[in-house]
Amino acid sequence: MPNRPIGIFDSGIGGLTVANAIKKAMPNERLIYLGDTAHLPYGDKSADAIRYFSIRISKFLLEHDCKMIVIACHSASSAAYDVLMDFYDQKVLFVNVVDELVSTVIDNNYNKVGVIATKATIRSNVYETKIKEQNTSVECANLATPLLVPMIEEGFHQGKVSHDIIAHYLSDKRLSGIEAILLACTHFPLIKTHVAEYFDHKVDVLDSTDIIAKEVYRRLEEKKLLNTEGQGKDAFYVTDFTQSFADTTKLFYNDLVNLKEASLW
Repeated sequence: MPNRPIGIFDSGIGGLTVANAIKKAMPNERLIYLGDTAHLPYGDKSADAIRYFSIRISKFLLEHDCKMIVIACHSASSAAYDVLMDFYDQKVLFVNVVDELVSTVIDNNYNKVGVIATKATIRSNVYETKIKEQNTSVECANLATPLLVPMIEEGFHQGKVSHDIIAHYLSDKRLSGIEAILLACTHFPLIKTHVAEYFDHKVDVLDSTDIIAKEVYRRLEEKKLLNTEGQGKDAFYVTDFTQSFADTTKLFYNDLVNLKEASLW
């Protein structure tokens, strides 16, 4: 039924950037968001642990009758997407944040791209693998940037602290000569302007938010599942509620978010 909700999950609240883009593009859609704050960050977890978390979270979203699940986490998209397809492909549509960024790289015929992400995403090498499956000539420079997520969540993404940390990472010699840089974490849209400024706006800065919103729309339209009625309220859950998480949601989502705790673990 088209009026069923879209499920979205992330390791924390950074995936609200994706939820925000989807809501902006499709205001009639009802969203159910879950941030696994009990286990964040996924970037430091093993692939097996991320798969286990993702399977349980998807089960929760299916119990809430979601018609689609958006994996709004690059670490989970890298480690768990194939497993989730094996478990639930016949029950729900899945969209992940990795494949759409890869498609954008291929469509633009870049010669060299940089990828900044969590340790888990870089360790998986998922971007380079998927890009080279479609174009072996594209050079990928992969760089783990573990300080960026806590910096953003603590609200230090607009001052001198963020400027220095971002500059430290982006000055890495591996990124020399890139034509585009992939912000391969759902927190990173908040520093997109800073990244563009560092490269003097001469490097394309790609993030997953608007790209994913377009893909969600395309998939729902294709399956005749777009909601034209706009009924029902959005719901936002975390697996470990703190007031700090509640306060930080305003960084990632335009509207007021009423966080509830979901007892999954």
